[in-house]
Amino acid sequence: MGQGPVIALSGGVGGAKLALGLSRLDLGDELLIVANVGDDFEHLGLTICPDLDTVTYTLSGLSDQEKGWGRTDEGWRFMESLGQLGGEDWFNLGDRDLALHIMRTQALRSGESLTAVTRTITRRLGIAAPIVPMTDDPVRTMVQTADGPLAFQHYFVRDRCEPVVTGFDFTGINNARPQADFKAALSDPDLQAIVITPSNPFVSVDPILNLPGIRDTLRAVAAPVVAVSPIVAGLAIKGPAAKMMHELGMPTTALAVAEHYGELLDGFVLDHGDGDQANAVAALGVRPLVTKTVMESLEDRENLAREVLGLARDIGN
Repeated sequence: MGQGPVIALSGGVGGAKLALGLSRLDLGDELLIVANVGDDFEHLGLTICPDLDTVTYTLSGLSDQEKGWGRTDEGWRFMESLGQLGGEDWFNLGDRDLALHIMRTQALRSGESLTAVTRTITRRLGIAAPIVPMTDDPVRTMVQTADGPLAFQHYFVRDRCEPVVTGFDFTGINNARPQADFKAALSDPDLQAIVITPSNPFVSVDPILNLPGIRDTLRAVAAPVVAVSPIVAGLAIKGPAAKMMHELGMPTTALAVAEHYGELLDGFVLDHGDGDQANAVAALGVRPLVTKTVMESLEDRENLAREVLGLARDIGN
């Protein structure tokens, strides 16, 4: 592709896998990874940024491949001691992971922006591709359930996604400003593509899309917007997306994800297992691509990244 930004909108595990693939395609500073911060929360006096940290650990090679979250070679003595003392131990913070949270919290309390401390952390971990939060302002995802509203991490981790979902609210979104590099890249006349990674549409991608002005910008931008389905053969590869879709009265299909993003999309990538939905995607006015989207290996991540950018190039020509 030509010289100009490629923006990847990412949640946690699935988004981080594709972000890693994109980071290995020699895009250099052209790649900007924008991470969801709606999952962020304050816990034990620390500011925790799960999606931002998952992307950071994945691109630095420090992620725990078996768990799909957190650092590799992790220890849990802090959590064991916390539980022994009767503290809140429902959200696991590893001994190594704590260092990042403490450093971030101290930096934020001293007046640094989330962008600035993220830049410091990623550079010290040897990550070349810029990773930025979607905003430096606080946004918190609230999950509306049949039993009342829950902060996202209470729903996701503490309650193990068991409550029935009825909707979502993003506290603080109306006053949040898109992060400066993100906003600048969107207005770059040489912008190559916006890639919506295979993250949860409702709690990982929608917080980014609901930032003031972002949806209107994506509708107007000349660069193609391409999304990768997080749903394969009716199931979510990771996380509660399929469960949420069912409880919201939506079909648990890749097509339903494309319909959710609607007119924002120019291209949509489906797995081979959902190839029969390609014509229905095309009927939405969206260019479909059927390929392998399940990223089991590093090669899979790179191949999918190439195909996504190839689709964007074809649409742009």
